[in-house]
Amino acid sequence: MELLWKSHMKIHVIKLAYVLVLVTLMNSKVAESRKDKIISTSFEYNAINCRAHSVSLKDFGGVGDGKTSNTKAFQSAISHLSQYASEEGSQLYVPAGKWLTGSFNLISHFTLYLHKDAVLLASQDVNEWPVIKPLPSYGRGRDAAAGRYTSLIFGTNLTDVIVTGDNGTIDGQGSFWWQQFHSKKLKYTRPYLIELMFSDNIQISNLTLLDSPSWNIHPVYSSNIIIKGITIIAPIRSPNTDGINPDSCTNTKIEDCYIVSGDDCVAVKSGWDEYGIKFGWPTKQLVIRRLTCISPYSATIALGSEMSGGIQDVRAEDITAVNTESGIRIKTAVGRGGYVKDIYVKKMTMHTMKWAFWITGNYGSHADKKYDHNALPEIKNINYRDMVAEDVSMAGNLAGISNDPFTGICISNVTISIAAKAKKQPWTCSDIEGITSGVTPKPCDLLPDQGSENIKSCDFPSDYLPIDMLELKKCTYSI
Repeated sequence: MELLWKSHMKIHVIKLAYVLVLVTLMNSKVAESRKDKIISTSFEYNAINCRAHSVSLKDFGGVGDGKTSNTKAFQSAISHLSQYASEEGSQLYVPAGKWLTGSFNLISHFTLYLHKDAVLLASQDVNEWPVIKPLPSYGRGRDAAAGRYTSLIFGTNLTDVIVTGDNGTIDGQGSFWWQQFHSKKLKYTRPYLIELMFSDNIQISNLTLLDSPSWNIHPVYSSNIIIKGITIIAPIRSPNTDGINPDSCTNTKIEDCYIVSGDDCVAVKSGWDEYGIKFGWPTKQLVIRRLTCISPYSATIALGSEMSGGIQDVRAEDITAVNTESGIRIKTAVGRGGYVKDIYVKKMTMHTMKWAFWITGNYGSHADKKYDHNALPEIKNINYRDMVAEDVSMAGNLAGISNDPFTGICISNVTISIAAKAKKQPWTCSDIEGITSGVTPKPCDLLPDQGSENIKSCDFPSDYLPIDMLELKKCTYSI
């Protein structure tokens, strides 16, 4: 019996040893799998600057379940990373997940990076949206006279700040705000998704923005800005969901963006009536390339209507508009003051439009009744060339201001096919001056054709803006 018992014990010991070996091997493989998984989160991207320090939102208690508020996690992480501003900067990595959050502020020498499966969900708790003063060049909020809710991603007086990702998503969950707007329940102006004020060296790239409460991207009083590879989607009837609004900014580049919007895809601004005139901060040196726009009730590129600080040297090329109200629109009015001048657009394709060109001198919509009725805008040197449009209701509706004609309008090498059901004449013009060359259908008499023997190509600068000279760096990280 003792011999039999010892034999059984030997067998059990052998089996136990075998099991332990299997467990060890399995743990080793799991560890290797985890190691592989960690390595697989390595990523790289091009940026104005790379960062020496990088952390994950999860390191600061972030929970990506779409229900837990991460506002404090974002604030804590960014506060921690602020210590590295003078040590080659820092990066906050947002991993895959749904990250509910209210407004949070960025810092200088900082990158916010979103994983391709990361979704920032804007909170619908108004207590997570601090209220700040109206913009000084506007004098009041756009939705209400009082202040405005801070944007979801906000920063002021910063330098070297990047918001980017591998096409990660920022979802503004705007329907809550749109309902408040339509029911006139808003005490303050709706928040934007991204706003940077009084800042320099900005990059916003490779992201998808959905259902913003109002404007999507709003750099204001800032300079040296790159906005690239952005997809913006909002319902075509959503209120004021402008795509990209450079506002009193210098040296800005917008490239490779796709926008479906309830308002203007790109709206260039510089302040409102007497407040914008007093602030006196223009938008200038702006280049827009390879933009695709769908906006049935607004413009592909709008200049104004808030242009009281001035807009100058805007260059747009390789633009596509589909099912959009207007191609290029200049919006202004008596009381705006300021100027829109040295505007250059070429190589634009338009499909199913109401207007190809639209200039409005009586836009109205004033900040208050204190505006100066003698403040007339100056609109001059407007150049459009090398364009094709089809299924268009009206080629152009160009209306200046009585005793303040809009001058120096040039349109060349433009072919517009009028829609079969169009009822109005193709062009209407008043209080404008300019020339055309090689334009079909024949423009109005205020834009006389120069004739085949004097074909003129409208101006487009051959030089590059300073922002085009900036070379991005390749940044590689492993989290």
